[in-house]
Amino acid sequence: MSDDEARSKRAFDLEERTARFGESVIAFVRAIDKNAVTRPVVGQLIRSATSVGANYCEADEAESKRDFRHKIALCRKESHEVLHWLRMMSAAEPSARHQARLLWQEAKELNLIFGAILQGKKKQ
Repeated sequence: MSDDEARSKRAFDLEERTARFGESVIAFVRAIDKNAVTRPVVGQLIRSATSVGANYCEADEAESKRDFRHKIALCRKESHEVLHWLRMMSAAEPSARHQARLLWQEAKELNLIFGAILQGKKKQ
């Protein structure tokens, strides 16, 4: 497999994508000035963003279809929560809006992917 093929495969690998998303959020909050307003938002944002990947890993190892659906639903819920916390971070730290918007877009895409997975499983 060439390097380009490997990169392309990783681009569609949800485990890798959700891990990279969590890493990106961690890098984002490292640059945020911590104060009484941003500190609690940072904590919530980190918990929800890293939880997306952790729950996806659990879904990938699900013990049943029901367990898989439950874990994917948690992924969708957490990715939706990230949207909220990124909005709050933008309000708390206006200078971070541009980067928050990029992360918001990825969280939205992940949320839509998990929603589509759940819809596909309902039809089966």
